[in-house]
Amino acid sequence: MPRTAKHTVDPIERALLVCVEADDSVEPYAFEELRSLAATAGAEVVGDLHQHRREPDPAYYIGRGKAEEVAQAAASSRADLVIVDCELSPTQQRNLQEVTKARVVDRTQLILDIFAQRAHTREGKLQVELAQLSYMLPRLMNVYTRFEQQQGGIGIRGGAGETKLETDRRKVRDRIADIQEELADVRASRQQQRALRRKLPFPTASLVGYTSAGKSTLLNTLSGSTVFADPMLFATLDPTTRRVVLPDGWAVLMTDTVGFIRNLPHDLVAAFRATLEEVVEADFLVHVVDVSHPQADLQREAVQEVLDDLGAGSKPMVTVFNKMDRLSDPLLVRELVAATPGSCAISAQRAEGIPDLIDRIVQTIRSLLVRIVAEIPYTRSDLASQCYEYGRVLRAEYRPDCIRVTADVTRDLAGRLRPYRIAAEPHEASERGTQPPS
Repeated sequence: MPRTAKHTVDPIERALLVCVEADDSVEPYAFEELRSLAATAGAEVVGDLHQHRREPDPAYYIGRGKAEEVAQAAASSRADLVIVDCELSPTQQRNLQEVTKARVVDRTQLILDIFAQRAHTREGKLQVELAQLSYMLPRLMNVYTRFEQQQGGIGIRGGAGETKLETDRRKVRDRIADIQEELADVRASRQQQRALRRKLPFPTASLVGYTSAGKSTLLNTLSGSTVFADPMLFATLDPTTRRVVLPDGWAVLMTDTVGFIRNLPHDLVAAFRATLEEVVEADFLVHVVDVSHPQADLQREAVQEVLDDLGAGSKPMVTVFNKMDRLSDPLLVRELVAATPGSCAISAQRAEGIPDLIDRIVQTIRSLLVRIVAEIPYTRSDLASQCYEYGRVLRAEYRPDCIRVTADVTRDLAGRLRPYRIAAEPHEASERGTQPPS
């Protein structure tokens, strides 16, 4: 069986890029992103071709004429690799390879290669391998040019046996089943970890955003941690959770996870489902946007599309316009903040604008609190202490048999107080400006 390659792109390969876009205005940005992806994977870019096309050609995606033009460009630049900025069908990929006489890699395969290089933990490696195998399975036919290869078997009668292709397909399916079983264990373990975190009376937030937007840098700035942060694409694959202490007794558990990208491969999203559940299970999201990027709006839309696919698109969100120090006109970012509810502008690297971000986070946490009135027995005075430590105690009466507490607390803590509650009502917006006790 062909093994999944850890590196799709050999570092010494010379790559010719083919960028296909329906919208001319997106093309310059799409090409620069494709160039960055190719360089990140380790290819040497030796040329590029662009095509404006609204509908893909069924046989070649880019059409026979353009395919021949690519073949000529590859020959003249001595490129042995052609990278196409779209997802090709197995037939399109095979036809392009026959015309260009070069190895053809599509956008999905390229991103999978980068993830393979970035994966260091067992979980990450399993998720990448699952995505690679899912991508490979319908393309196995390309590996074989002669279907008369037969593999006999002991005890088989009346035939030459299974074809090599059928055997390898079965092996790939078996391996996919094994990985899915292992990842099911990983998913169960993550659910246990989340359940343990839920026992802590802190709300949870997930950092989301386009790759290289500055999420890890922001987590380090807020928590004082040293999570690996690098401007390279997809520097972070494995989720990292840190406690972020906020003013006046507030705190939040914040998780940094994999960055998103335009046209993120579906196989990759499916394989990283266990990891991305951190986003789905969070109480609210902090969407980090690289405001200095010329296509920041397009990146925001790409992130929103992934969130919608995950079922997390309607969660409460704080929008953070990062890297404001790179803008030549400060008025632009002020206009963005004014037009985007619940947003702020910062520079995570310089720790500028952080107080505004903290204010937005605190406001979001307040909106998630639940008003409770509970009579807590002295044998459970620890719950009363948690109301002070992790919520806002509006009133406390120490009675002979209990402590009567009126407080705004997290939903999880409200659940633990349920046996002692005598009244509950939605959190009142008019009191959201009140600060909790320190």
